[in-house]
Amino acid sequence: MKPNIPDPTQIFTINLRGKILRLLLLITVVTSTIGIFIYRDNLESLSQYGYLGVFIVNLVASGTILLPAPGALFTYAIGALLNPPIVALASAAGASLGELSGYAAGVSGQAVIGNTRLYRYLHTLMETHTKFTNLILFIAASIPNPFFDLVGMASGALRLPILRFLSITFLGNLLKMLSIAYAGHYSLQWFIK
Repeated sequence: MKPNIPDPTQIFTINLRGKILRLLLLITVVTSTIGIFIYRDNLESLSQYGYLGVFIVNLVASGTILLPAPGALFTYAIGALLNPPIVALASAAGASLGELSGYAAGVSGQAVIGNTRLYRYLHTLMETHTKFTNLILFIAASIPNPFFDLVGMASGALRLPILRFLSITFLGNLLKMLSIAYAGHYSLQWFIK
C-alpha cells in the first residue's frame, strides 16, 4: 500500500492562497478602521434614521479596531428618545456584527497584535480553558471596555465558530446596551421634558 503523501505543490498553492486571503482581510480591516476613525463625527447625522441609525452607528463603531468610537454614547442618547429595549436590540445587533472586524483580524493577522501581554493572556486562557471561552466572551461583551477587540481577535485566532461568536457576543452586547439605553432614557428624560 502506498503512503498517502500530498503533493508539495498543492500544499504551497493552498498556503499561498490562504496567506493572500488573510492579507486581504487584514488590509480590509485596517483600511475600514482608519476610515471609520476619520469620519466618526459624521455618524451623528444617522440619528434621523431611528432604529436603523442606531444599528448602523453601532455596526460602524464596533468595526473599529482598538480605536474609540461613539457607539455606546449614541445608544445612551437615543435611548432617551426611542423605546429603550428596541434601541438595545438594534445596538446589540449592530455592535455584534461590527465585532466581526476583530474576529477577522484574529483569523487573518494575529501576529499584528500577538505580542501584547493582554492578548497573549486572553488567547492562552481561552485556548487552555475552552469551557470558559463562552463565559469570557460573554463577560467581555457585556461590559463597556476597550479590550473586547482583543477577545474578538483571540476568538478569531482560535477559530471559534463564527455563529457561536456572534450569538454570545450578541447576548453580551444586549445586556450592555439595555443598561446603556435605559440609563439614557431615565437620566436624559429630565432634560427633554
